[in-house]
Amino acid sequence: MKSTIRDVAKYANVSISTVSRVMNAPDTVVEEKRTKVLEAIEALQYQPNGFARGLIYKKSDTLGVMIPDIENPYYAGLIRGMQDAAVMLNHSLMICNTDRDKQRTIAYVQSFFEKQVDGIIFTSDSLHEEYYEEMQRYRLPFVLASTNAPEYDIPSVDIDDVQGAYDAVRHLLDAGHRKIGMIGFPLGETISGEPRYSGFKQALQQFGLSEYEQCIEFAEHRFEHAFEAAKRLMHRCPDLTAIFAASDEFAMGAISYLREQGKGVPEHVSVIGFDNIRMAQMFIPKLTTIDQPTYDIGYRSVLKLHELITSGKVAVLREKLPHHLIVRESTREI
Repeated sequence: MKSTIRDVAKYANVSISTVSRVMNAPDTVVEEKRTKVLEAIEALQYQPNGFARGLIYKKSDTLGVMIPDIENPYYAGLIRGMQDAAVMLNHSLMICNTDRDKQRTIAYVQSFFEKQVDGIIFTSDSLHEEYYEEMQRYRLPFVLASTNAPEYDIPSVDIDDVQGAYDAVRHLLDAGHRKIGMIGFPLGETISGEPRYSGFKQALQQFGLSEYEQCIEFAEHRFEHAFEAAKRLMHRCPDLTAIFAASDEFAMGAISYLREQGKGVPEHVSVIGFDNIRMAQMFIPKLTTIDQPTYDIGYRSVLKLHELITSGKVAVLREKLPHHLIVRESTREI
């Protein structure tokens, strides 16, 4: 039969109110009685609700996760990796969608503190000073997943975005393309916008094609924005034979626009994406892309946060996982 709070009180030879205070305000109970109650809870395997356990042990086994856009398919693999690692370590996840809104993000940090999460995983967005200060104020351990903040000594797990973008454009160059444009994230507003544009430029400069550095249009994360960006890009640079898209969703938006204009992919224009989301191999044509190990990033971020919570430090502060070029149908040699 499941033990009750009354059983704990009888076993410890204290009142029910004392047991309750140990669970809700342990500092108000003298150490001798507090120890007896905790020993009774252990002996009887009494299981108070999660909130009460957190008050007793100052540990909730819950991790807060902040996602900037839960509708974006990129986060499916990331969250799956986090979930599998959390289950292995007996943690639960509390997932919040920030919509990249500063006030909402700060409110979530406050809510996580009130709900006694053990730590926070902050994903894919820029770590603004306000976020950093808020988490420091509450002394919440936190880890960055699929993002980084070199200005702070915050543990992170991501990939080398500059090298990934360079490898994508280099694939197009090796296929004979010399007129290459880009659809990217806004520079300075997103964590991967600047580094992926930098990789794009580095590859072009290596082949003496700096004049195409200006053949770039920016989109706000979604398919429909990439569609409009592709329209602007092809209007400004109509002779392009290839497009590097900073995400697979952007690549799909670009391909849809090109098809609407009667241009086949890859017959007329090759398109390469970035991320290797699940839809990349289902889309027509199947996307050539840079594979981000999203599952591994999510999994490793939970392991790193667990390490930080339990030991107060991590062995590797900034962890870079390998990316891979996946060649499918949306690019061809010319």
